[in-house]
Amino acid sequence: MTSILLVEDDPFKASVHMSALQKRFPDVCRVHDAAEALCLVEHRSFSSNLGLAITGSHLPDLAAPDFVAEIQARIPGLPVIVLGDPQVDAESYRRENVRYLAGPTPAEELVVAAQQMLAQEGHKVA
Repeated sequence: MTSILLVEDDPFKASVHMSALQKRFPDVCRVHDAAEALCLVEHRSFSSNLGLAITGSHLPDLAAPDFVAEIQARIPGLPVIVLGDPQVDAESYRRENVRYLAGPTPAEELVVAAQQMLAQEGHKVA
């Protein structure tokens, strides 16, 4: 089963995103920051099933573009959705398998983007 990693430190945003994602995807794991996410992907049992990472553009411990580059270095080709601020320069996220959604992003739009990214990579979507 393909899992999704949600990196979100804001409890309200995390709750909204988790609720929407879990209606469509049974395996969604939420972590609070980039450090926790990068530690988690070091576990083969987790990373072998990881099909998508979703992160905000504002991370408390690492610049989001650096986080995207680092997680893709650890798991080459991993699709990433960045939920961003319309004021943020989306050019920072111009990488293969990265999609930038200028916020606020409605829950249904996030779910559709996740489905598209997973389907693009050939993961079976429940």
